Amino acid sequence: MCELFGASSAEPIGLGRWFVPFRKRGGGVADNPDGWGVASWTAGGLRIEKAPEAGAASARFGWLARTMRSELLIAHVRKARHPPVPGMQNTHPFSHACCGREWVFAHNGLVPEIIGRGAKGELCNPRGETDSEHAFCHLLGEIAGCYEGSSGGEWMQRLADRAGTIAALGKFNFLLSDGAVLIAYGHDRLHYLDHPGGRDYLSLVATRPLTKDAWRRFAAGEVRVYTSGRLALRLKAGAHAAATVS
Repeated sequence: MCELFGASSAEPIGLGRWFVPFRKRGGGVADNPDGWGVASWTAGGLRIEKAPEAGAASARFGWLARTMRSELLIAHVRKARHPPVPGMQNTHPFSHACCGREWVFAHNGLVPEIIGRGAKGELCNPRGETDSEHAFCHLLGEIAGCYEGSSGGEWMQRLADRAGTIAALGKFNFLLSDGAVLIAYGHDRLHYLDHPGGRDYLSLVATRPLTKDAWRRFAAGEVRVYTSGRLALRLKAGAHAAATVS
């Protein structure tokens, strides 16, 4: 099943120590051969590169893994299940505009029952066929009415609650960003590594531990929100009180 890798940092940083092992999981040491993609943010803005091919065999993906420097990153390697064929429109990460920002999303899991349940207000129209992109549109539809003019805790809690509802349909682990924060939802598989090697400006998220560092598993239904490499908020789907981390 697909795998995720995300990073949040206070400054552009090379991520090769973790990104190179992640790239190998795209059809090399793990069975995810059906596509790779990476979204990165720097002072120059958002850049997305992806291809419906095995990441472990892709020279371009290998070069990015070794050399990319970014403040915020979402990467994905795909095992095609819904639909069960590779294709550019079905390759993660996906991007859609909402609330005056460009959002990026990548998913690990399977929630096919979400397809056919129109997103609130039809704000977001999937370009591909995946259950992942349909779920992405549902999340954007849920927060669209409260993103602007509300506290971050309010719209993030609504996001967490909707994520819990979607997770009940199957398996739903994801990374999401509006270019300012990295939001990670762990249904059953995600791990996090905060401040590796004493770097208090860097935090990482991955489906599986990528190194011998002290990765920790997400609690079931946990949402972790990172800003500039630090944990800013921790939420639980269905919980009405947000836990703020200074």
